[in-house]
Amino acid sequence: MSASRPLTGLTVVSLEQAVAAPYCSSRLGDAGARVIKIERPEGDFARGYDGYVHGLSTYFVWLNRGKQSITLDFKKPDDQSLLQRLIGKADVLIQNLAPGAADRAGFGSAAMRTKNKRLITVDVSGYGDHGPYKNRRAYDLLVQAESGLASITGTEHAPGRVGISATDIGTGMYAHAAVLEALLARQKTGEGRAIKVSLFSSMAEWMTVPLLAMDYSAYEWPRLGLTHPFIAPYGVYPSADKVPVLISIQNDREFERLCHSVIERPGLEKDPDYATGMARNARRDATNKIVSDSFGKIAFAELAARLDAAQIAWARVSDIASLSKHPQLRRTHFKSPKGDVSIPALAAAYDGEPPSLGDVPELGQHTDQVRREFKE
Repeated sequence: MSASRPLTGLTVVSLEQAVAAPYCSSRLGDAGARVIKIERPEGDFARGYDGYVHGLSTYFVWLNRGKQSITLDFKKPDDQSLLQRLIGKADVLIQNLAPGAADRAGFGSAAMRTKNKRLITVDVSGYGDHGPYKNRRAYDLLVQAESGLASITGTEHAPGRVGISATDIGTGMYAHAAVLEALLARQKTGEGRAIKVSLFSSMAEWMTVPLLAMDYSAYEWPRLGLTHPFIAPYGVYPSADKVPVLISIQNDREFERLCHSVIERPGLEKDPDYATGMARNARRDATNKIVSDSFGKIAFAELAARLDAAQIAWARVSDIASLSKHPQLRRTHFKSPKGDVSIPALAAAYDGEPPSLGDVPELGQHTDQVRREFKE
């Protein structure tokens, strides 16, 4: 890792598997931290999710770049001793093992922070360390369901799953942000911090707006597919040549521009039935029909030109193949044991960002090196 990266010199020890914790540690590694990934002898089970990237797992390749992999058996005294030495010299300890497993194995966050007050610990769990669910195992889709996210996703016919691991990724993002805050706080106080983040708490925070609507107005958030419960027109309206065009009208000024410059209905924005966002949403079906009928008479190329000229936000409903060739897609790359890998560039861009990321490790690739370095 380049010495110019902001976390160069920091050591992260992560007893991790699957997605949430590896997401957090991968971002720390991208910023220059040395990430020592502790795996059981059989390896992180995410290594076996699929074989779509040169025969390797998509999730594992994405989230374990730039890390050092060592294999340890916590039941062996020598391995337990090595783990304790690693943690003793670490800046950050991350774990997302089963509930209580870290404490039982002798490296729980409270015990480790007693030995090293500068240590920042991150415990990633399904439901946190309180309440009746604290010992329950959890995975992404289960928490999408338990948190209510699935109940507002999908169509009127049935709940749906968000098509990526939103719960895991969101939790990893929260953990990453919390570690950075803790590192800043440690500069001021000299002490680390015990961070706890759960999949359920992450999704509960994401669900704040539907929850507020329910708690304060008994509003039951509907499942509407590619549209919005508060805003109209907001949805998919096919062009004359059947291109699915998604628009979002966020305010009355945008609706006025839509009426004058796109759907050729000047004056509609002054009709009391359509003059405000709440009025348009109250008669959602009629609003949608006006837009749909108009779009259905305009070829896509002309429609796109009108929308751009009117400064209306719009998008095509694209697929993954389209994303792969999208003109806005920035890419970065790294190496894996089976070949080079190209992925979307990190979302936050800045001058001097690394041109490539660290390599994906083989299982236990760095075990001997780390054993020599951290021997008694």
